[in-house]
Amino acid sequence: MSAQNGAQNGAQDIVIDVHHLTKKFDGRAVVRDLSMQVKRGTIYGFLGPNGSGKTTTIRMLCGLLTPDEGDGTCLGYDIRTETDKIKNQVGYMTQRFSLYEDLSVRENLEFIARIYGIAKPAAAARAAIERLGLGGREEQIAGELSGGWKQRLALGACTLPSPQLLLLDEPTAGVDPKARREFWNEIHALAADGLTVLVSTHYMDEAERCHEIAYIAYGELLVHGTVEQVIEASHLTTYIVSAEYGEGLSQLSAELTGKPGVDMVAPFGTSLHVSGREAGALEAAIAPYRKRKGLAWKRSEPSLEDVFIDLMGNARDNFQ
Repeated sequence: MSAQNGAQNGAQDIVIDVHHLTKKFDGRAVVRDLSMQVKRGTIYGFLGPNGSGKTTTIRMLCGLLTPDEGDGTCLGYDIRTETDKIKNQVGYMTQRFSLYEDLSVRENLEFIARIYGIAKPAAAARAAIERLGLGGREEQIAGELSGGWKQRLALGACTLPSPQLLLLDEPTAGVDPKARREFWNEIHALAADGLTVLVSTHYMDEAERCHEIAYIAYGELLVHGTVEQVIEASHLTTYIVSAEYGEGLSQLSAELTGKPGVDMVAPFGTSLHVSGREAGALEAAIAPYRKRKGLAWKRSEPSLEDVFIDLMGNARDNFQ
């Protein structure tokens, strides 16, 4: 392979390439100076508190919302001037079920196939039903499906026209863990076939199933990369403090919160996670409590949730 061909293939592998995106509503910046790249076949997760700008970011990345500042491309098209070309290759699945609840599973899929001008809509609907494990439910009314089955139907509908990019806006909210796991297995299968997926989620286990993640708070992209890279970049040292039935942990949390060297204290069941960015300062802060009766201290690797709790706390302080 020539160097020129290699460079061209590398460029083709970048599905989204945007720089310095800013979007304001009523004079308030919802997204500020955001730049990022997303590779083809990547499951890219967006995390952050409600109102942080996740959905606005996703919509700008794929040309569904025009930025006030900044530029870039999605699927090789300009996100400002070629939005119609982008939209034709994007599937969008929202948190709220948006298909016809009084139509059957089959009727919904055939209707979507006809809207997109897919040849042989009945055959396309049957293929989607088989692929998503909806066999035996073809004639069931969509409104009577459980949350997990509605989710599968919605995924089938938005992937029916074979999009190059799939947007998922908190798609598993209110769905049981088994259905969520099955949903993510299907998403990984689609990504393995080259589909690029942008997903916003509040669930840490879902974030850990993404190839790359980004944390957005109050419109700013604070950190992005693989899960391992994000955890490493936090420079957190974490201790897990446990006690029988959690006794004494509430008092300990109150005493440690705000102490120099302690950047985060968070309860997890019958234990506390105590973290700090400076290992020496953290050790000095917790030293007086290490021999307190009934407490067991254990050094641990920081979890992704530790990192995000810490990020959220800092972002809130900066925003204020």
